[in-house]
Amino acid sequence: MSAVTRTRLVVRGSLAALGAVTLAAAFEVRTYRRWRRWCLTWGATPSEAARDLPGDDLLPDAGVVSTRAIKVDAPSSAVWPWLVQMGPGRGGAYTYDWIENLLGLGMHSSDRILPEYQHLEVGDEQRLGKRGPILRVAELEPERWLVFRSDDGNWVWAFSLVPDGDGTRLISRNRIATGGASRLGQALNTYAMEPGSLIMERKMLLGIKARAERPAHAPGRPQPASGCRRQHHASAE
Repeated sequence: MSAVTRTRLVVRGSLAALGAVTLAAAFEVRTYRRWRRWCLTWGATPSEAARDLPGDDLLPDAGVVSTRAIKVDAPSSAVWPWLVQMGPGRGGAYTYDWIENLLGLGMHSSDRILPEYQHLEVGDEQRLGKRGPILRVAELEPERWLVFRSDDGNWVWAFSLVPDGDGTRLISRNRIATGGASRLGQALNTYAMEPGSLIMERKMLLGIKARAERPAHAPGRPQPASGCRRQHHASAE
């Protein structure tokens, strides 16, 4: 095969790939409104999506609210340690690390409980990448809820653990302010960030579920004790 022929094949392949991506993007934009609610409430029951949860009052007029959930066949004491240690340079996010790290977030998802990251207090911070937002612990009550808020006040991310028979409903709610975004920014949030967040968050919830449901004798099974103290906003109770 000559160099010219190889070049033509590469160009044709690139054009075909570009065309496929363009068609997929056009299809998503045209149809997304029909499945947006499913995207924003994946795994959650209607009552979970509608109910008030810890952290809602920190950003009451959010432009985008997602509530995603999963049933974990384990008590909240087995789920909590995996939440507490989440974050860059800590236990990771239990999602697609390679995607997170393409964005410079430094995520390395752990498959075991890390004792050194089992102590959280209100005000503790995590920076998402070198230029990303700083998330601070805004509220927490061990084995019940954990709420982060960005320093600019435009993002609240809350995890709630709700008993469900012998297991636990793990509910993740994101509240995001979009009022200052341009029309292009709003379009990117709607058609790119929202579906993208589902891909990442679904993987995260499934990752926490798999880790928390390990048999008691398996390596990495968490211990029920936690170093976190019940706190809300900037004061301890």
